[in-house]
Amino acid sequence: MTSGSRSPAAKPAPARSRSKAKPSLAKLIVSSLEDAKAEEIVTIDLNGKAALADSMIVASGRSNRHVAAIADQLQDALKEAGYKSVSVEGLPHCDWVVLDAGDVIVHIFRPEVRSFYNIEKLWSPNAPADTTLA
Repeated sequence: MTSGSRSPAAKPAPARSRSKAKPSLAKLIVSSLEDAKAEEIVTIDLNGKAALADSMIVASGRSNRHVAAIADQLQDALKEAGYKSVSVEGLPHCDWVVLDAGDVIVHIFRPEVRSFYNIEKLWSPNAPADTTLA
């Protein structure tokens, strides 16, 4: 073997990614909500309860403007992280904005609207079972 040749077993090491590991979608959303000063952030695990998503995150903004700003900032954070197909509903009025990011659904409410709909109670583990009449 000459000094310049390599043995067939010697392969160059694969290049390692220098970027940080991608945070989970739910963690990314909660972090963005916290950065936007959203209030009363609650994460609800939907595994085994619904097939529409893995989790639901509920948060409040102090006013219509604050709800809109939180939703806009979250939408930008999701796009920057590579989540391009996020559906958004409720932006014109901003009483209740819903962002569907696939595995996570985010509800951003004004406090009065949040207390009226009380979504956390609906999806809590202590919610009543189906009571449809037979």
